[in-house]
Amino acid sequence: MSQRNPDLYIAPSELEGRGVFCSKFIQAGEIIEICPVIVLPKKELALINQTKLYDYYFLWGENDESIAIILGFGSLYNHSYSPNAEYFPDPENDSLDIYAYKDILPGEEILVNYNGDPDSQAKVWFDQEKNNR
Repeated sequence: MSQRNPDLYIAPSELEGRGVFCSKFIQAGEIIEICPVIVLPKKELALINQTKLYDYYFLWGENDESIAIILGFGSLYNHSYSPNAEYFPDPENDSLDIYAYKDILPGEEILVNYNGDPDSQAKVWFDQEKNNR
């Protein structure tokens, strides 16, 4: 099942490239989008890492035994350590469900913490790579 808020739109982001925004108020706890996923065997990860999809796949399944490409706007939500949204993998329905973690004002960018926990301050892979340079 795919469900997308018709008021979502893509626009340039002050954080990175482009991001996901909404033209209407979204209340904390409200569903923003149910993104369908394409599940691939983890053995294909080496191939994915050689493409632009390198920064866009998710580890998938109870034990991260697969990888997933997120459809809809799912791969376009930018990362923040102070997010206003959170995501929940739903392997049973092959979807990634995005919910408002906080109230989101019209025109505000919708941000998730790539760690999966909106309160996590653990460095994500691209911040770790920046620190290693």
